[in-house]
Amino acid sequence: MLIGWRHILGLVLAGALGAFLIAWSGIIGVGASTGHWKATDWFLHWVMRSSVRTAAIGTPVPAFTEGMLPMAAGHFEGGCAICHGSPARPRPDSVRNMLPAPPDLKDKIAGWSDAELFQIVQHGVRFTGMPAWPAAGREDEAWAMVAFLRRYPALDAEAYRSLAGLAETRPAGTGDAIGTCNGCHAPERLDAQSLIPDLSGQSATYLEQALLAYAEGKRASGIMAVATERLNHEERRTLARHYAAQPARLRQSTSGEDAARGETIALNGDPARRIPACLSCHDKAGANPAFPRLSGQPAAYLESQLKLFTGKGRGGGPFRDVMAKAVANLEAEDMAPLAAYFAGRKPAD
Repeated sequence: MLIGWRHILGLVLAGALGAFLIAWSGIIGVGASTGHWKATDWFLHWVMRSSVRTAAIGTPVPAFTEGMLPMAAGHFEGGCAICHGSPARPRPDSVRNMLPAPPDLKDKIAGWSDAELFQIVQHGVRFTGMPAWPAAGREDEAWAMVAFLRRYPALDAEAYRSLAGLAETRPAGTGDAIGTCNGCHAPERLDAQSLIPDLSGQSATYLEQALLAYAEGKRASGIMAVATERLNHEERRTLARHYAAQPARLRQSTSGEDAARGETIALNGDPARRIPACLSCHDKAGANPAFPRLSGQPAAYLESQLKLFTGKGRGGGPFRDVMAKAVANLEAEDMAPLAAYFAGRKPAD
């Protein structure tokens, strides 16, 4: 005899009611001290891996560069190592009692593709304590972290400390915040491929406004959100004045077709495409101190910022909308030449 739909519905409702009563009774323990049943642990990891695998389908993976690694390594030490440990410090005993306990990533990374690692870094994992990337729109930062994670298993303590800037010393008479910033922003750590800006010689006005923009969420960056979240007004001002007093440096000397094309746009703009000359605002005598200095910055950093502005993901201080309009008509092929020109241009004294 066939079971009718009423019987099936009754069984479903009875099962749902039974599940509700068991949950309501409180007999299911949620204490982390007892751990999961092996079946529960297997099931949760299976669901997580399946979800990440499906989400990663069709995700294009960018080319990784060496310039991605230092800022990601610095963020890992400041924001990730507290749970996962690092070659520079073990995991605290307290996190070993989390459920599930954060793993040592050196043993786990090889089991994931680049696209899958990106999904985990960018979106986090529910029910594990693994948060999403602090700035949802900064996929470029999440990809930098993936590039670092791919390198991570091969790093020994010395190589890791060097990459993360932990070997940097704090200048005499300065505060802890300056020592922390130097881990990434020390000029000698920045080459042409660096995605980290050189703060030396920027105006105190621009630097203070940039730090405030990060603090208020008007300039999105997961890395800078973690680095600056504990700074108060006076500490931001101290940092701005310190780096403004440092002499600006010439990063590299550039020439060739790219730099020449960049110079043309920088000097004259492109009126036909309604692109103003960069040097009509930046790096000129009497320039607005709220405008950043571009000359001598790493080329990769400048190009990345142009991409963020044209992609409407940059944000910034009070003049961010002016810059967004100025670069709105730039094409992708304009950005590398402009970056090459300014990277090789001598900063004004």
